[in-house]
Amino acid sequence: MSRADAGTGTGAGRASGSVTEPGPEPGPERAPYGGAREPGAEAGATRLLWTFGLLRSELTVTFRRWRTLALLGVLAAVPVLIGIAVKIETGDGGGGGGRGGGPAFIGQVTNNGLFLVFAALAATLPVFLPMAVGVIAGDAIAGEANGGTLRYLLVAPAGRTRLLLVKYASTLAFCLVATVVVAASALAVGALLFPLGDVTTISGVRISFGEGMVRALLIALVVAASLIGFAALGLFISTLTTSGIAAMAATVGLLITVQILDAIPQLHAVQPYLFSHHWLSFADLLRQPVLWDGIVENLGLQALYAAVFGSAAWARLTTRDITT
Repeated sequence: MSRADAGTGTGAGRASGSVTEPGPEPGPERAPYGGAREPGAEAGATRLLWTFGLLRSELTVTFRRWRTLALLGVLAAVPVLIGIAVKIETGDGGGGGGRGGGPAFIGQVTNNGLFLVFAALAATLPVFLPMAVGVIAGDAIAGEANGGTLRYLLVAPAGRTRLLLVKYASTLAFCLVATVVVAASALAVGALLFPLGDVTTISGVRISFGEGMVRALLIALVVAASLIGFAALGLFISTLTTSGIAAMAATVGLLITVQILDAIPQLHAVQPYLFSHHWLSFADLLRQPVLWDGIVENLGLQALYAAVFGSAAWARLTTRDITT
C-alpha cells in the first residue's frame, strides 16, 4: 500500500478485500515502534513541560529580586565578620579563639580555617538562615495575591496544586543556595586568614582534610534540609493572607517565639517537637564515628512538619477565593 493510500480510506478498503467497503474510522495515533499512544500522553507531556517552565520562571524571578540578593549578601557577610573578629582577637594576643566563647567550633578556627564553615553555620542557623527563608516563604503566595498576579497565574494552565508545589520547590532551592553561600563564604575566608589541614573531630580523632571537606558538604546539606519544615510552615502562613509583609512578619515572629520556647527549661516536655530543637544536631557529623540518631530525628521532624503544613497550605489554597 502506498503512502497516498495510507492517508485515505481507499487504501484501507482495498486491504479488506472489497473495493466498495469503506475504510475504518481513524484509529488512535501510533507511537514509535507500533505502540498505541495513550490519549492523555501528549497532554501529560504538555503539563510536565509547563510545570518545569513554571518552576524555571519562579526560580528566575526569585533569585533576580534585589531582596533575595540582599539576603544572600547579608548571609555571606556573616562568616567574613566572624573570621575577621577571630583574626583580630588572636592577632592581638587575646587568645579568644581558645576560650571557647561565641558560636560552636569558634575555638578551633585559628588552628584550621575549615572550622570557620562549621562555626558560621552554627551561628547563622538559629536566626539568620531561617529569617531569610521566612521572608521568601512568607511572600510566596501572599506576595502574588497582594500584587494581583495570583489570579492570573491560576487562570493559566498551572493549577493550584502545581503552583503550590512550584512555590515550595523554589523556597527549598533558596534554602540550599543560602546554606551553600554561607559555607562557601566561610571556606574562602577561612582559607585566606587561617591555615588548612587535617581536621580534629569532636571525638579527638584526626581525619584528613579531604574527608573534612566531605563532612563540611554533608553538614551543609543537613543544614539546608533542617529548614524544609519551617519553609512549609511559612508557605502555609502565606496562604492565610493577601499581605506579603504581614506573612513575612508572622513567619519571622513565629520563629522567634519558637526559639524562646526552646530556651525555657520548664518546657522540656514539648521542646523535642519544636521544629528548631534538633537544628544543631549537625555537629554529630564531626564525631568519629558519626552519631546519626540526632540527625535522623531532626530530618524526621522536618518531614513531619513539611507534610502537615504542606497539606494545610494545599487545603487552604485549593479552597481559597482568589477573585477578590
